[in-house]
Amino acid sequence: MMGLFSQAGSHIKRARGLSVDDRAPEDTEPDDTSILDENEGSVILSLISQLRVGMDLSKVTFPTFVLEPRSMLERITDFMSHPDLIFGAENCDDPEERFTRILQYYLAGWHIKPKGVKKPYNPVLGEFFRCRYDYPNGTQGFFVAEQVSHHPPISAFFYISPANRVCIVGELRPKSKFLGNSVSTTMEGENRITLMGVPDDGEYVVTMPNMYARGILFGKMVLELGDTCIVKNQKNKLFCDLEFKTKGFFSGTYNAIAGRVRRGNSDTGEVSGRWSHVMEFKSIKSGSKRVLFDAAKDGQNIAPKYVPDIEQQEPYESRRLWKDLTQAIEERNMERATEAKSAVEDAQRELRRKREESGEKFVPRYFERHDGRWEPKLKIPRDDSSEAIDAVQTWIWPPKAESR
Repeated sequence: MMGLFSQAGSHIKRARGLSVDDRAPEDTEPDDTSILDENEGSVILSLISQLRVGMDLSKVTFPTFVLEPRSMLERITDFMSHPDLIFGAENCDDPEERFTRILQYYLAGWHIKPKGVKKPYNPVLGEFFRCRYDYPNGTQGFFVAEQVSHHPPISAFFYISPANRVCIVGELRPKSKFLGNSVSTTMEGENRITLMGVPDDGEYVVTMPNMYARGILFGKMVLELGDTCIVKNQKNKLFCDLEFKTKGFFSGTYNAIAGRVRRGNSDTGEVSGRWSHVMEFKSIKSGSKRVLFDAAKDGQNIAPKYVPDIEQQEPYESRRLWKDLTQAIEERNMERATEAKSAVEDAQRELRRKREESGEKFVPRYFERHDGRWEPKLKIPRDDSSEAIDAVQTWIWPPKAESR
């Protein structure tokens, strides 16, 4: 044990030589940072001492105290938290206005995050999360996400509100690497949004920024979003290159974004602000500004989701699958949390071994692959919202769903 921590100490000395660009920002928000106690720091150091810069972290097990007590499949629902921003967009005659509403929906999902630097549980193969939304106007929304691949990890998801005529399909393929004093997560994949009342628009495609957990060796641990993502609608030739800016050591603003909206080859507007605070759109033609989202003012207006009690869930539903780990984390019992996490992962390895021996191939429950994209195994009635609601509910919650 002492030898392991000695290696960690020597790794700290090597890390001191890293460039200033890799160090944690100094003026971060209190809720965006984590300071490890002595025991937590020792565990992190002993883990990091065994890593190499550039190493793929997909098979590395991180300690439980860095975990957010929910699965990645549930965390995806953060982007369904402000549906009022996108509902009714189909009634806008101007395609540029519809595009701006899509931007609002996308940008409003980032302010929701746990305190400090936390990562959600890595979903196991076949795990799924499903929920329902009941909106103040009497309409509903439905969501399901499933882990359709383990190596590489792929989470497919589907959301629909038939009465509001909005449908979102997508997948996330996170890839993490160790960079020295930080860990980067490249968020490959995309969201594909359809305004069902404007079929001629086709899809609005949105990609994700990358994530960086900085200060894991020295300084405060802090989570940043960085690099460029794209929002595009090919049918109307509308695009937005949106940069999530990481803060420099000596200059810059924390959580800043900047982007340009263009139609064809002409710029039509600029996006600026901070994704944790206020974001604005400025029209190049008129010079007028409008607030896209104000996290302080509107961030609490999150659409509540209905999830059945754990006792009513199937064994591979996220909250039931991880309930012992979640309870242990909430009780700050890290020893029991480690045992609970290992129990789920060991069971998954045993199941994978049995599949390999029998030659059985895993078949996702809710999604299937078409032309390189994951799509729901569902044909949605287009002309009758009540018929669509019945079809979606029966598909997500079959009357006699078999336990897996």
